[in-house]
Amino acid sequence: MKIELMVDGRKIPMNEFVQKIVGNVIKAMVETLHTINNDWKEISIHVEQEESN
Repeated sequence: MKIELMVDGRKIPMNEFVQKIVGNVIKAMVETLHTINNDWKEISIHVEQEESN
């Protein structure tokens, strides 16, 4: 599993151990959704922080 983390356009380096942890957490969350098959190829997640008023 290959994991890439980008924050504000900057790639954040992660060693193999951290990639495995992050990947397994995301994989587990996604695969619990009833509409997702376990033979998926790619997961993309985009997160934006809401502006505080």
